[in-house]
Amino acid sequence: MAITCFIRYQLDPFQRDAFREYAEAWARIIPRCGGHLIGYFLPSEGTNYEAWGLISFPSLAAYEAYRKRLRADAEGRANFEFAQQERFIVREERTFLEDVEATRNRAPVAMQSA
Repeated sequence: MAITCFIRYQLDPFQRDAFREYAEAWARIIPRCGGHLIGYFLPSEGTNYEAWGLISFPSLAAYEAYRKRLRADAEGRANFEFAQQERFIVREERTFLEDVEATRNRAPVAMQSA
């Protein structure tokens, strides 16, 4: 069963650029360590202090193996340290979701004029 790790971040809204740098680093690190990075998302309109990251894995066991590789990855450790030093993440929550594959990545269907 495929799972997606949904990470909700509460940010310091005045440090958006620092979070963007943090997220962009994960774009290199996560795939190298075995995660399927769906993406990181910054607030645009409305609430200015929430951001999200979504990473998929074929199973919970694959996630656990990924976490081991991530802890051993020098760039991954440096990125965690960057977040701790700069303190742009106020709080972080993880939820594991079961993928409903038939609903994922569905492009819009072109509307035909009547």
